[in-house]
Amino acid sequence: MLFYSNPQPLNAEKHGGLGIKPIEKPFSFLGKAHAVPLTVNEFGLASTSYPIIFVGKDKMPIGAMGVRDNENLYVKDGAVDPDFYIPAFARRYPFVFANDSSQERLVLCVDRDAAMVSNQPEIPFFNDGQPSEFTTNAMNFCRDFESQRRRTEEFVKEIDKLGLFAEREATFQPRDNSGNNIGDPQVVAKYYAIDEQKVNALPEEKIAELQRNGMLGAVLAHNISLLNWSRVINRALRAQEADAVQQPQGGSDGPSLQI
Repeated sequence: MLFYSNPQPLNAEKHGGLGIKPIEKPFSFLGKAHAVPLTVNEFGLASTSYPIIFVGKDKMPIGAMGVRDNENLYVKDGAVDPDFYIPAFARRYPFVFANDSSQERLVLCVDRDAAMVSNQPEIPFFNDGQPSEFTTNAMNFCRDFESQRRRTEEFVKEIDKLGLFAEREATFQPRDNSGNNIGDPQVVAKYYAIDEQKVNALPEEKIAELQRNGMLGAVLAHNISLLNWSRVINRALRAQEADAVQQPQGGSDGPSLQI
C-alpha cells in the first residue's frame, strides 16, 4: 500500500502506550510519490494545483505531482509547497482502514513504522484504555475518506458507462533560447481524461442529471486541472536543470504543451 510499510490494527492492548509525536516535516513521505490518489470531492481544490488524471484499468483518479517515478515536484527537502493542496489520501497518514471480511467491518490501522508514531507521545492513541479524542477524530476522518472513495468509484463507473473517457497524452516540445524547436515532442504521461466534446454531446436531460448529482462540477474541475500540466512540466525542467550541473540547459519561456 502506498506510504504504509507496517500497518497494524490499532488496539489498546498492543498500542496503549503509543501515540503521535509531532515532527518537523510530517509529509516528507510524499516526496517519493509522483502520483497520489484523489477522491471526487477533492477535484475542485486539487484542480488549482496539479492535473487530475485517470489511470489504470479501473481509471483511478490521481493528482499528477511529478513526471518521474519516486519524484514529487511539490515536495522539496521533505517539505510540501504550502501553496498547493495535499490530498486526503496523504493527510490521513499514519492511519488507514483495513477490510475485515470475516466480520464485514472496517478496522482502523496505524503504520507502526511511521516517523510520527512514538512510544513517548505528546498525543496518545488511548486514555485509560479508551480511544483518545485524537484517535476518534482520525477514525472519523478515515470513515469519511472511505465514503468518498466509494462515491469516487461510482463517479468513475458512471462516466465510463456514458463513454466519456478518452485516452490522452501530455507532451512538451523542447526549445532553444530563440524559441526554436529542438528535436521531437516528448511524451510526459499517458492517461484517461473526460472528453469535453463527448460531455457536450450528451442529451440535455443527462447533462442536467449530472449537474444535479454534482458530477458535472467534478468533470469541469478535472478539465480545468489539465491546464496544470505546464506547471508540472516547468517544475520538472527546473529540477532537471538543477541536477544537470555538468551541461547547462538552454533557457526558454517554457515548454509548449500538447494535451
